[in-house]
Amino acid sequence: MTTTAHHATGRTAHHPLAVLGGGLGGLTLARVLHVHGIPAAVFDLEPDAAARTQGGMLDIHHDSGQPALEAAGLHEDFRRIVHPGGQALRLLGPDATVHLAEEDDGAGGRPEVDRGDLRDLLLSALPAGAVHWGRKAVDVRALGDGRHRVEFADGGAITTDLLVGADGAWSKVRPLLSDARPAYTGVSFVEADLHDAARRHPGAAALVGGGMFMALGGGRGFLGHLESDGSIHVYAAVRADENWPPAAGPAALREAALAAFDGWSERLRALLADADGELTLRRIHALPVGHRWERRPGVTLLGDAAHLMSPFAGEGANLAMQDGAELGLALAARPSDPEAALDAYEQAMFARAEASAVESAASLELMFGPDPVAGMLAMFAGAVEE
Repeated sequence: MTTTAHHATGRTAHHPLAVLGGGLGGLTLARVLHVHGIPAAVFDLEPDAAARTQGGMLDIHHDSGQPALEAAGLHEDFRRIVHPGGQALRLLGPDATVHLAEEDDGAGGRPEVDRGDLRDLLLSALPAGAVHWGRKAVDVRALGDGRHRVEFADGGAITTDLLVGADGAWSKVRPLLSDARPAYTGVSFVEADLHDAARRHPGAAALVGGGMFMALGGGRGFLGHLESDGSIHVYAAVRADENWPPAAGPAALREAALAAFDGWSERLRALLADADGELTLRRIHALPVGHRWERRPGVTLLGDAAHLMSPFAGEGANLAMQDGAELGLALAARPSDPEAALDAYEQAMFARAEASAVESAASLELMFGPDPVAGMLAMFAGAVEE
């Protein structure tokens, strides 16, 4: 596991290649570069690797996330952390009628892993000190000749010959390349957890099943998953304007979320009513479909910094890892011409990100539009035929 690095507080350190953001995309890039003997310094705002939980389950796709792990030399290790049964799927209507129930037969191309386990796998495969924790970027500027300077909240700063913005939706690096800003998609999530579900929440456990769970209707829905630790992680999705809910505070959020599902089965509403701890409101934002920029020396973006989209195509983490791997491979293939490497990476990334963003936007309309259950059943049937 990488350790907390000493901060260069008050001083300016130089790193030939610097990555802002220690999420899955930035870590995949650093690992692929390491495999090819190219050092990279990763700077993350979290105080350490264990500062916060990393979210729920991820399905790692056979055509994006898994090839990225192969490029990182970690595919066999990845197979050991796969959650058995995680590719099971259940689709319900608002009355809790089950319209589709598929078990995980182990043959699917999207095995599920815990996001935290995957991040730990990537971190453990980097040299000690590669990740510099507690480095929150507050200013990023171009110095000319492709060099950049990053200033951190702790008073330290770095300069770099190649800066990669892997720093998420509200990237500090993006403004160097693009004026685009994420816009609200019209959907908000209320996030909930039910711990030790089989014992403490048996009704919810029976409802959700062993893997992915969806209940959709009327511009609303529940999206859930049985986690590897036996808890259920649920997103209650509501199509609403940006000032919903009108009142603030934990009690008001739970009340508003439950009110949004008035008339739904009490078995489904219990996913909110019986949730452990406080609920969390998350507004879903996206960059414009087809977001791209002109090549500028010494800087690029990957993952959400480059192509933030709604999560309804399940592509975000996979694309970020694919970006990281392909950028690393491009730089390794052209060590004497990084600009050509960045251009080749960006042109391929723009095309695949646009295709996924189109799919994601269409899925949002399908899931939160009229008759989503019929639409999802037709989509799943089409996928099986393919």
